[in-house]
Amino acid sequence: MRDTIHLVAVYSKTTMRAWFQYRVDAFLKSLAVFLREATGIIVVFFTLLKFDTLGGWNIYEMLFLFSILFLTYGIMIIFFTGLRDFGKTVRDGSFDRFLLRPRGLLFQIIFVNSDWFAALGHGGLGIALFLISAGKAGINWNVQNALYYVFTIAGGVLIQGAIFLFIAVLNIYLLQTDSLKEMLYWNMRKFAGYPISIFHKIIQTLMIYVMPFAFVNYFPAQYLLRKDDMNSYPEIFMYITPIVGIVMYLVAYAFWRFSIRYYKSSGN
Repeated sequence: MRDTIHLVAVYSKTTMRAWFQYRVDAFLKSLAVFLREATGIIVVFFTLLKFDTLGGWNIYEMLFLFSILFLTYGIMIIFFTGLRDFGKTVRDGSFDRFLLRPRGLLFQIIFVNSDWFAALGHGGLGIALFLISAGKAGINWNVQNALYYVFTIAGGVLIQGAIFLFIAVLNIYLLQTDSLKEMLYWNMRKFAGYPISIFHKIIQTLMIYVMPFAFVNYFPAQYLLRKDDMNSYPEIFMYITPIVGIVMYLVAYAFWRFSIRYYKSSGN
């Protein structure tokens, strides 16, 4: 265990040095990610200044919903950058090097790289939105709610990590899954910034049971905000984000363990 922790520390230190070798450039790239993502939030902000609410959610409640989405992604990408970029790793033959090393494959992929620009850009925006909205959205910040928030953030990280792991495994069979990732993750994530109750039932079903982004931010936000549109869904959905995250990750991991036996080098 001590050796594993030491190796994680070495991986993390090396990765951070590589990403922050040029500090000004690193700051500007992180800022660019922050501003790129903030643009969509600004559009929502000015839209709600005109229409007051969206599906019964006011501006601060919407910003809180967005804050969870960005914060969980910012944390997730620190650990799962290797899975996000796994298709490239397979296609250029880099994955073959991992097979020769005396460490677990998934361990290496998770800790060998971290997209710190995305982590700081998304995570920083998530923190900023939280600071703006948390005190004005009508949330009672007691110990119970604070603990719930921490555990649900962890659950949201695992849900998105499990999605990345599942899509990464498909590269073993298909080699190229960028379009599939765009459709299953990035396009569905765009819906997650809004209350799912405003969408058609088909979208709601996809967001709950197929790509369960609703458990990343919508249902956790409902626990803290108690909006009327939660009456359309089972109450238990507000409590099970950590469980959904753990179950999804275990299923994705089992899929990984099964599929890795069928890996064939791309030949590069």
